Amino acid sequence: MVVSTVVTGDRNTAVPAAARVDPLGDPFLRMRFAVPSRPATFLSRPRLTKHLAEGLGTPLTMVNGSAGAGKTLLVADWTARLDRPVGWLTVETEEQRPGMFWAYFLHALGTAGTPLSDRIRCPADPGRVGHKVLSEIAEDLVGRDPAPVVVIDEFDRVSASEVAEQLEFVLQHAGSGLRLVLVTRNEPPFSLHRYRAAGTLTEIRDAELALNPGEAAALLELHGLSLPADSVRALVERTRGWAAGLRLCALAAQESPDPERYLKEFEADHSAVADFLLAEVLTRQPAATQDLLLRVSVLDRFCPDLVNGLTHRTDAGLILAELHRDNAFVEHLGQGWYRLHPLFGEILQTHLRVRHPGLEPDLHRAAARWMRSRGALPEALAHGAAAADWDFTAAAVVDDLAIGEFFTRLRSDDLNELFSRMAPGSTGPATELVQAARDLAQSDLDRGVAHLHHAEARLAAEDGDPAAAHLSWAFLEAVAARLTGSPARAEQAAETADEIRPEIPPHLLDKHPELSALLLTHLGSARLWAGHYEDARAALSEAVGCPGGILTVLPREESMGHLALLDYLDGWPGEAEHKALAAMTETERFSLPQPSGSGIERLVLAAVAVDRHELGRAQALLDEADRLDLDTQDPVTAAGRAIATARLHLARGNARAAVAAATPALSTAVASPWADSLQRLVTSTVHLAEGRPEAAAEVLRHLPDDQPTWTVEAARLHLASGRPDAAIDLLDSVPAESRPGPAVTVRAALVRAQAAQAAGDDEAARRFVAQALLLARNERLRRPFLDAGRWIRSFLAAAPLRSLAAEWLVPGTAPGPAAAGPRPGPLVVQELSEREHDVLQRLAQMMSTEEIAADLYLSANTVKTHLKSLYRKLAVNRRSEAVHRARDMGLL
Repeated sequence: MVVSTVVTGDRNTAVPAAARVDPLGDPFLRMRFAVPSRPATFLSRPRLTKHLAEGLGTPLTMVNGSAGAGKTLLVADWTARLDRPVGWLTVETEEQRPGMFWAYFLHALGTAGTPLSDRIRCPADPGRVGHKVLSEIAEDLVGRDPAPVVVIDEFDRVSASEVAEQLEFVLQHAGSGLRLVLVTRNEPPFSLHRYRAAGTLTEIRDAELALNPGEAAALLELHGLSLPADSVRALVERTRGWAAGLRLCALAAQESPDPERYLKEFEADHSAVADFLLAEVLTRQPAATQDLLLRVSVLDRFCPDLVNGLTHRTDAGLILAELHRDNAFVEHLGQGWYRLHPLFGEILQTHLRVRHPGLEPDLHRAAARWMRSRGALPEALAHGAAAADWDFTAAAVVDDLAIGEFFTRLRSDDLNELFSRMAPGSTGPATELVQAARDLAQSDLDRGVAHLHHAEARLAAEDGDPAAAHLSWAFLEAVAARLTGSPARAEQAAETADEIRPEIPPHLLDKHPELSALLLTHLGSARLWAGHYEDARAALSEAVGCPGGILTVLPREESMGHLALLDYLDGWPGEAEHKALAAMTETERFSLPQPSGSGIERLVLAAVAVDRHELGRAQALLDEADRLDLDTQDPVTAAGRAIATARLHLARGNARAAVAAATPALSTAVASPWADSLQRLVTSTVHLAEGRPEAAAEVLRHLPDDQPTWTVEAARLHLASGRPDAAIDLLDSVPAESRPGPAVTVRAALVRAQAAQAAGDDEAARRFVAQALLLARNERLRRPFLDAGRWIRSFLAAAPLRSLAAEWLVPGTAPGPAAAGPRPGPLVVQELSEREHDVLQRLAQMMSTEEIAADLYLSANTVKTHLKSLYRKLAVNRRSEAVHRARDMGLL
């Protein structure tokens, strides 16, 4: 028998001369049996070759991925490491015919050094193979040890189900004598469910073939490119780890003067990536499928019903399923939804504009209406904006009752960005409402109020009764009323909302609980500005109790901050602190960024810190408020800052700075009695400090007489200006039913003590000082004693008052900027847990989060959770503050 040599990859194998021609009489093409060579920049991937090696224990291995996923080179790299016979066959279109396929299959076995017995002949008929031949092949393979491995590359080209059925027959009946590896872009028509159920199938699919960031970085380095980790992750996200895409990008980046920038900003539709995808994916599809892909390129995700609507066909479900099965860069998201590979989508959009100019806006418009009809508001808005259909887009927000989302910080940034592109000529009721919401959310009162007036006029002129639009207007009216300091306007807006609410479908109100919670917050804030404390407390407490989870986080946080300010104004610093800390941690429960609301709670904590003579902490809180850029257009927030800042300046002896701080630049419809009182008290203090007692007294005459906090402050100033009778008369005017808090009663007791001491009644003075010490100790109120002056030192230094002050108040501490003040007492919401103590000790040792995790045998995420809890309980925001405060509290 004549023998010739056939070269296949790295192997030289003897093959009979008679076997050198196929059933058509043409010579076998040797490169069809050659293992593909790997380029110099090939990246070996051990995690995948290991998976393939494990597959030798199963008869069938399938490497199924998209074009350019790296299937062929992966398997070639793996086969090069095997110590057993490997036959390689790259399929071409001729293998659609059974006779041709089996001729090439048998030749692949022969070139691998495992020829079958002489009785098995190459099929003579290219179109058919008899059952006897298949049985002989299977029987001849039985018992082969080691079993030959046959790799069939590009098996997706075999579309004839007859060939797949014959191959599966041989594989089943060869037993352990054959290991078959199929490299394909789609699932072959095998009974794969049986193999999977029996555990006799090894699969590597598209998701596993995708390069991870580490592999992508290694591939780029093989091309001489080194990128930061963040840039690599972004590139992997954009390419979905697609091997060919990454390699083509790397090759192009090598030619760029700034490779990192190129890889960050490259235009997929003007690159080699586009050429690859067009040739390997798009042009392989039928014309109708190409049109479908072009149309869906405007969508982030799509389902058959939506695609049918955009393409005017009825079989989108079958086409999408087939495209996904064929790994044609159509990804299945589950529950009937799909999306395009990002790069493929970018390229298709460019070709859509070329092939169908002007169609893109119509597609967006149709998608927007479909999404809106299905309740997918964010996507409806995105497509409406892409179509520049602003009337529709704004109406979708208003009709869905989503206008409150401009103020929740959950989606406000997205909405602001989206509507920033709105044409200025859009003047319908809905567009006016949306523009008013945008402006008011950014505290642009002039523009916001103007749009709100335009919306009101257009709603009045509209036929019908758009209840959602009217309720949205009432809500925005309450926002404007709060920001302009118009309590009556806020009350009217709330009444209007109450009248309209029954006309709104219940499911819409349930869908947007933030609207009611926000309206109550704005109403409560306006009432607080007006000095209607109890009415404000009612509205704010109702807002705090609103359901809605993450949707109502911001109004709950803001309302708790306002309630904290109310407690402070009523003289209850401990309660104010508790509510302020609770407000600060409200967003923490939902892992939202801080702060998400007005941030007034920090100002309340600063004011409480001044009352406790923790001046450094007060300054730190005010500095943090400055860094957070709190909403100074909100009158209540501005007045809260004025209280904390002015009192801090007074505690440091800087009266002039206090006057400036107590007079914020605000333009409001009505003055706030408590904000005005603060300004008057500070002004009176300056007059008194500068030797003008008459001017000081004149300012005090105009204070309201229904607010115990300011009444007691005025009494202290009257006493300091030499008017003890006026001081006592003011104290006696405070009604008992007003229930002033300890901050008020402590100062009142000290005023009475000083008056008694001046009158020569030391016993009465001692009783009042004792009363003040007992009340102040629990609240740690040190500032009133420092403000009392030198007269109190002798009382604090002598028994029995010395024992009342010894634990927390340093006797004889003088007020003024030089006074360091006593060490602050504990400021914790609750006790630290044992594990939190462990974390705290390691924080003090300057250990990183990862080091703490390793030392305590915890995960880094668990340590981060403990850190959050520590910060909340210690009322701090960073590590250094936590350690410093813990040392002050004796915890370290």
